[in-house]
Amino acid sequence: MTSKLEQLRTHSVVVADTGDLTAIAQFRPRDCTTNPSLILKAAQQPESANLVREVVAQSARDGDDIEVVLDKLAVRIGVELTRLVPGDVSTEVDAQLSFDTDAMIIKARSLIALYEAQGVGRDRVLIKLAATWEGIRAAEVLEREGIRCNLTLVFSLEQAIACAQAGAFLISPFVGRITDWYKKAEGKESYPVDEDPGVRSVRTIYTHFKTHGYRTVVMGASFRSAAQVEALAGCDRLTVSPTLLAELDADQGPLDRQLSAPTQRTEDAQEPLTEAAFRWALVDNQMAGEKLTEGIRQFHQDYVRLHTDIAAQLKAHAAPGVVPAG
Repeated sequence: MTSKLEQLRTHSVVVADTGDLTAIAQFRPRDCTTNPSLILKAAQQPESANLVREVVAQSARDGDDIEVVLDKLAVRIGVELTRLVPGDVSTEVDAQLSFDTDAMIIKARSLIALYEAQGVGRDRVLIKLAATWEGIRAAEVLEREGIRCNLTLVFSLEQAIACAQAGAFLISPFVGRITDWYKKAEGKESYPVDEDPGVRSVRTIYTHFKTHGYRTVVMGASFRSAAQVEALAGCDRLTVSPTLLAELDADQGPLDRQLSAPTQRTEDAQEPLTEAAFRWALVDNQMAGEKLTEGIRQFHQDYVRLHTDIAAQLKAHAAPGVVPAG
C-alpha cells in the first residue's frame, strides 16, 4: 500500500502551503502557496538566510524603500519555489489593499514585472487577492491581461460564485477557519468529518461549480487535520501544510476519492451576482463576514511583522561599520 499522500496525488493536485524550501523538496508538491507569515518563517530558516541577505544587500545599494524590498523578497522566494515545483507559485498582495481595486491591480502588475525580470513568466505565477468585492473586480481586470489570480479567504458560496463569474483562475475556500468559527459558536470540540462545516462548505462549492460549468479551480485550504484533507480528496487542488503532508506521507492506510464532478449539469446560466447581493450575503452569513474581515486583518498583521523584520535588516545593512546578523 502506498502512503495516503501518494494516493491523494491520484485524486487531487497537491499544493504545499509553505515557503519552506526543504519541505517542498521533501514532499514534491506540484504547486505551492505563500503569504507574508510563511515568507517571514521562511526568511528565518538557514536555507533561506543567504537569499534574504542578498535581497536586502542589493536593495540597500539600490536605495529601495521598504515596500519595494518586501516585493523583491516575496518574488525572490517565489523564484526559488518555481525551481522546486513544476507548477504554480502563489504570491500575495498586501491585505491592506483589499478594498482598493486600482491599488491591487497596480501591485499585481508590479509583482509580475519583477518575476518576468528574473526570467519567470506569468504562466508560473498566481497573484493572491482577498475575495472582497474589490479584490474580485481587480481579478477580473488582471485575468483579461493574462495575469492569473488566486482569490483567497473564501468563506461562502456567494464569494465563490462572484469569483467564478469574474473569471478568476482559482479560489481558496478556507476549511479550518470555517470549522473554528462553528466550534466556537456552537460550543463543540469536534465534528464527524462528514458533518464538518468547513468540509461541507468546500463540497458545496465544488459541486455547484461542476454543476454550472464554472472553470474556476477549487483549491481547499486552511486545514486543521489530515482527516479534513482526506474528506476532500478529489477536489481540484488541496493546499496543505508541511505538518499535515508529513502525517499523510507516514500513513499507509487507504484513501478513497470523496469528490467527483456530477454527471448531470445544468444548462441554465446563473444571473450575475450584483454588488448589493454580494455585500448582503456577507452580512447575512455571520461566519463568512466575520472570518473575511478577521482574515484580512490577520494577513496584514503578518505583513507588518515581516515589514518590521526586514526594515531592521535593511537599516543594519545600511549603517556604516555594521555587519548584518546571520
